[in-house]
Amino acid sequence: MQDIAEQLQAWHAAGRSFAVATVVGVSGSAPRDPGAALAVDAAGEAVGSVSGGCVEGAVYELCREAIESGEPVLERFGYSDEDAFAVGLTCGGILDVFVQPIVPGQDAGLDAGITYIASGTPVALVRVIEGPAGLLGATVAVTADTHHGTLSPGGPSTTGALERQAVAEARALLDAGRTGKVTLALDGRPCTPALAAETATGPADGTVTFFVESYVPKPRMLVFGAIDFAAAVVRVGKFLGYRVTVCDARPVFATERRFPEADEVVVDWPHRYLESQLEAIDGRTVLCVLTHDAKFDIPLLERALRLPVGFVGAMGSRKTHLDRNARLREVGLSEAEIARLRSPIGLDLGARTPEETAVAVAAEIVASRRGGGCLPLSAGAGPIHHDLERAEGRPAKGRRVA
Repeated sequence: MQDIAEQLQAWHAAGRSFAVATVVGVSGSAPRDPGAALAVDAAGEAVGSVSGGCVEGAVYELCREAIESGEPVLERFGYSDEDAFAVGLTCGGILDVFVQPIVPGQDAGLDAGITYIASGTPVALVRVIEGPAGLLGATVAVTADTHHGTLSPGGPSTTGALERQAVAEARALLDAGRTGKVTLALDGRPCTPALAAETATGPADGTVTFFVESYVPKPRMLVFGAIDFAAAVVRVGKFLGYRVTVCDARPVFATERRFPEADEVVVDWPHRYLESQLEAIDGRTVLCVLTHDAKFDIPLLERALRLPVGFVGAMGSRKTHLDRNARLREVGLSEAEIARLRSPIGLDLGARTPEETAVAVAAEIVASRRGGGCLPLSAGAGPIHHDLERAEGRPAKGRRVA
């Protein structure tokens, strides 16, 4: 919902009823990740997308129906062998979509969640997508230190333990910036294989499945070295959805005029700035070291390669790379730590210009994050979306089912 939060907040503030369809499960070559959302208001206006076009029309109608009925629904969309152009995913994937009607002022959890998302406050939105009819659609908005909404419309004695455990699970996912499903027993116990067998009568009787969406600040891209290539990397970083900072110790180069698209331009020694940001970086953070100057690079990389960030890449020739590695060994980095460095940064696209180089850098960042093999898609026949592969293999083809 984060992509359409501004429009949802506008509808909510105006008191307009609407429905939100959210992708809560994917398998195979599905076009969108869990959390992708399409919203439709009572007047029929639509924002967002759940499939890039494959099932938008059917989901739009489900949203209209949900607004009319006031009832949430979980729907599955899959490939149709009989008619590839019928409602389904011609790419062969399967999408589970949860459609929830929203009336401003009637659900404290949803009200608070939409407000938090629109304001940029980190929040996990916890929604019941499978379980007893009385709980379906129940929502709790969870922040680091509080929560709004309830799973206990009948009072704490009914589902108090379930709510406490759901909040705890959601808070853990929020801390990690992750989105996913959580299944618990009605008494709050985690759904282990033994418990699943114990409650074999079905999820509506024995267990509750929550979809937990974590909304956290944009991941950060730190670009060190205020050179012409950096300007292009900043642009592609913004395109990929990062909050981009440019840092250089040379004030004549590190200016907002040279990097108008950066969220922040900092004049400081790179290693000193990195040390000041330790509480603001995480496993999603990307570091692009473009200075290829040892007096900047070595102190910076000595610290960066010991941090739990998602990607560290450095620009330079093959000779610069070998010299840099030798210097890093001299300052005490282990071979395992040095092996984390992507250098020379970028995929081999034959890039020449700053813009082409930025595309090569972006491609390596995406491949590192998503597990791509960096080969042309036409060169293989395997899955396109590597991070969505399932241990049990590709799902069986099937028609849309409720």
